[in-house]
Amino acid sequence: MVSRSSGVALFLCMSMYAADSAWALERNIYDLSLEKLSDLVVTDSKIAQSQETVTQKVELFYPEEFEQQTTYNRNIAELLQYTSGQFVNVLSRNDANWGSFGGLGPKYNGYLLDGLPIDSFVDAMSLDPWAFGQVEIHKGPASVMYSNYLTMDFAGNETPLAGITNFILKDRIDAPATRFLVGGGSYNTFAGRLYHQDRKENLNYFIGAGYEQSDYTDYGTANSWLNIIKDPEYQKTKLYAKLTYLFDRDDHKLSVFAHHTQHTGDAGRPNRDFNHKYDTINATYTNQINEAINLQVKTGYRNYDRRWGEDNFPANLGLRERDGVEQQIFPSDLTINVSHYGNSLLTAGADSQVATYRSFAEVNGVRSTGTDVNAYSVGLFLQEKLVLGRWVLRGGGRFNYTDHSYDLFNGVTPAKRDNSWNTFLWSVGARCNMTPWLAFYGNAGSSFVAPSAKQLGGTLNAADAGVAGRNGQLPSLDLKPEKGIGSDLGVDLRPLDNLIIGIRGFYNQIDDAIVENAVNATPSQSRSMNAGNAYSYGFELNLDHRFSDYLRSFANLTYTATKVENPLDSDQDGADISFVPDYVANAGITSRLPWGISVSPYLHLVGTYFDSTSKSGRSKFGPYHVLNIRAQKILFKSADYALNAAVDLNNLFDKRYEMPWQFRDPGFNAFGSLELTF
Repeated sequence: MVSRSSGVALFLCMSMYAADSAWALERNIYDLSLEKLSDLVVTDSKIAQSQETVTQKVELFYPEEFEQQTTYNRNIAELLQYTSGQFVNVLSRNDANWGSFGGLGPKYNGYLLDGLPIDSFVDAMSLDPWAFGQVEIHKGPASVMYSNYLTMDFAGNETPLAGITNFILKDRIDAPATRFLVGGGSYNTFAGRLYHQDRKENLNYFIGAGYEQSDYTDYGTANSWLNIIKDPEYQKTKLYAKLTYLFDRDDHKLSVFAHHTQHTGDAGRPNRDFNHKYDTINATYTNQINEAINLQVKTGYRNYDRRWGEDNFPANLGLRERDGVEQQIFPSDLTINVSHYGNSLLTAGADSQVATYRSFAEVNGVRSTGTDVNAYSVGLFLQEKLVLGRWVLRGGGRFNYTDHSYDLFNGVTPAKRDNSWNTFLWSVGARCNMTPWLAFYGNAGSSFVAPSAKQLGGTLNAADAGVAGRNGQLPSLDLKPEKGIGSDLGVDLRPLDNLIIGIRGFYNQIDDAIVENAVNATPSQSRSMNAGNAYSYGFELNLDHRFSDYLRSFANLTYTATKVENPLDSDQDGADISFVPDYVANAGITSRLPWGISVSPYLHLVGTYFDSTSKSGRSKFGPYHVLNIRAQKILFKSADYALNAAVDLNNLFDKRYEMPWQFRDPGFNAFGSLELTF
């Protein structure tokens, strides 16, 4: 375990590193909303394409935009909480995002890192956003070029039925630059971050590090199973680097990225400590073979090692056992793009994933394995995108083979030792660019999700249901896989040079939907179950307006209606899908004031939602609203150096709203920082 003192020492040692560098040019945040419409995106076809040739709704974000908002739970999902079509619901600084996408729950948006899948629960808590060059959100059913993610933890396999979020790493370095940040705030929080980038002939690279420690504060409801009796302190250390070697030209390159996070602390009781380690590696080879053919080969490694202590609460606070989960996933992808007939594009390829998942418990130093599962998948995909004047027509198919091998569930060898599925998925889309200021689009696609190890075997025994102190997930061995179809229609409108309007409607349907239901509050227990047929439909309205060179605003609204149909279970029939609010609205302003000051107030409003599809056992949450403000001032700036001060005011109205599993927002908190860039 990395102690506080060693973590601080590590960071201070790294902060001694610096190099001669020039001040890197920044994008003008007040022009981004309009100027970036002409920027290229890569997620649609895995190579750079104009946005007007993409049939899906695209939202493109750069680091300068994220730096106008606060992320007080240190989760990269919070960077996207002010966008429409999703509900971000991070439970605490030490816990994951349990929100929803497209009105379907937390697992229906594929998270990618440079085109390779990552976990929207764990990796969102791990990755450092200073490594990102841009983030692309592609809404609606994703193209067939992206597979499910074989994670077995949290809500199980993740599918891109409601869209894809691609976190794209910085690649080509145009100029050397160094960033150093130090800050502190509420709950005795201290943080430091370092980033440096440079290039040496054909080698481009960046390295970074971050350290944060905090006493933190009580984030549980009154008399909850969390029973936080002392400050739930934590320490988090991040190290990352990327090397990109350009061969004979810029479009022929090899890159390697590595990221490590160690997250230690406790949950507010003497024997509820935790020690989590996360490792992420991406390797990519890209070659534009000729004017028409592009080749990409990608592979990666994801390691999730989570360990925590369990006590005997409510009987006493003595140590009961030490639990853990070890999961490793190896994704790979090979894609060939063939340009033809002007801007048309044929894409073909194959991908694979290999996953291992093991849970264990240690009692008096003796370890016993709970769940032991291995899985792999192989996919073949083909997509054609025709660009015919104003029209863009897209269609593709994917064949996928998935295999799960079950060695143990809760320490017992199951009767059925393996399962496999052959599936064919499809995706189609169309876009009509009527005029330079008006475009229509529509998409439809299918999905398939197999039940994961944690959903099947849980983290508890069936006999633990309702037993005091046995917090976790109950087994559900009879789960069936789910199948879904998603669709959307939308219009992009630019009536003025400084105003963008987007309207998008969506409809999603899932058969035998696997949902995560809270079945007990105290103890805190959940169970995965098939909820029959589930439907979600709604609309998004987006406005982005630049008033002047010094003032930019945005606003969006997402309305969602959901329904579960299960005539065999009257308690579920007619219920709402879990974790889906009836509305989410956002509004924000970024203003540049005299004396180098900028202020960005962002308002987030959430309607009502439930934590279960059981009408008799569910809990209701919301509505609530949260106002966050980030204020920045340039203290000093020259051609070579800049010193910037920032203050984050989170939850300004001190709204201590409740969340599922008896979590709650701790209310108002603040954080201040100084950042030196040179």
